[in-house]
Amino acid sequence: MKKLLAEFIGTFWLVLGGCGSAVLAAAFPEVGIGLAGVSLAFGLTVLTIAYSLGHISGAHLNPAVSVGLWMGGRFNSKDLLPYIVAQVLGGITAAGVLYLIATGNGSEIGGFAANGYGELSPGGYNLTSAFVTEVVMTFMFLIIILGATDARAPKGFAGIAIGLALTLIHLISIPVTNTSVNPARSTSQALFAGGEYTGQLWLFWVAPIIGAALAGIVYKIFEKED
Repeated sequence: MKKLLAEFIGTFWLVLGGCGSAVLAAAFPEVGIGLAGVSLAFGLTVLTIAYSLGHISGAHLNPAVSVGLWMGGRFNSKDLLPYIVAQVLGGITAAGVLYLIATGNGSEIGGFAANGYGELSPGGYNLTSAFVTEVVMTFMFLIIILGATDARAPKGFAGIAIGLALTLIHLISIPVTNTSVNPARSTSQALFAGGEYTGQLWLFWVAPIIGAALAGIVYKIFEKED
């Protein structure tokens, strides 16, 4: 239960910090933080939780990460579904809190930092571009996570590498899909944005999980003895 609570709180923080920066601060008149600020905010949420709760649950904060670690032999099968449930619930709770804050001045929530392709893509990118982006970005995210947490890697720096990796991923892919690489984050925002965002949610489960699973398989090559 301690692990599940840590995953709930950690994913809550990721969604509130990352999506909150996008909804509340990205385009704030004259002093908004922009896409670079939102990218950094997502990275900072992972970095801060990695060092504060990582020793309790591993700070997955993301169903795709849990799947990738499981495929890589780093995570127990019996914990996979409970972790995913805790992550999704944490994300939805954060989205609910963000909704209360964002509507406090009478504003509409609009897209609510939800993910999408086609007309719902910030740059108008099609389904193929979105799918490839989410698979590749999640693949690289998991390669970095698996490598940074490898027993042979320098100790104490994994959280920095992982947080900066998520920042870089957002810098690359926000224009394409608003950056998911995390089904819990996508689900939480789509539920509140509604409409076509929920209709497109399937991609932001399928693509990140495919990318993560592939990374788990590929990283086993690096763990084999020469």
